[in-house]
Amino acid sequence: MAEEEQQDTQEATPTQDAVAQEAPVVEEGSPSSATGEKTDESNEAQRGGAQRGGAQRGGAQRGGAQRGGAQRGRGGNRGPRGHQKEDDGIVEKVIHINRSSKVVKGGRRFGFSALVVVGDKEGKVGLGTGKAREVISCITKGTEVARRNMVTVSLNGATLPHEVYSIYDGARVLLRPASPGTGIIAGKIVRAVLESAGVRDVLSKSLGSKNPANVAKAALQALQQLRRREDVMLRRDK
Repeated sequence: MAEEEQQDTQEATPTQDAVAQEAPVVEEGSPSSATGEKTDESNEAQRGGAQRGGAQRGGAQRGGAQRGGAQRGRGGNRGPRGHQKEDDGIVEKVIHINRSSKVVKGGRRFGFSALVVVGDKEGKVGLGTGKAREVISCITKGTEVARRNMVTVSLNGATLPHEVYSIYDGARVLLRPASPGTGIIAGKIVRAVLESAGVRDVLSKSLGSKNPANVAKAALQALQQLRRREDVMLRRDK
């Protein structure tokens, strides 16, 4: 009886070899192996896509640099656009801009006129008026007219050689010499004309009309009336 019990116990207890043989073996076509392969493939695809994306980005950057360099090269070969004015030392100032309107069938039609004074601040000054449908155009025209009509005035250093009184239509302007350091005591219209001519010390008074064009022309006429003592004596042959 004892021997039979031992045999039954041995048969009921599996051996290590049997356990090893009965352990499940993962085959190549099993789901777990397929999952591992998919994970590896996805990782490789991601790495490949990142590499391809970086290459594309790098190529785009290089292409942009090449295109930018080509554009800069073309721009460097071309000359300056438009007509560039030379710096001749002439100062341009807009004294007044007037707007006028005309009523037509379709509505209102606007026009502009600009009063411009130019000068080199060394005794040359000019006054001009320009008219156009746009502000920039009328200023350009006024500047061209003023440059063509520049005149030379006689000054005594930074001030005037003597007192002068000028009348132009309804405008009346009085100019008097001033001591050094006085500055320009004048309104904005007369000041613009005197500054452009190169006057730095003067006393002035505008009498009569306040029309900007007439006041500016009266101031310019007053400057043209100035005479230095040397010039007068030369004319008299003395």
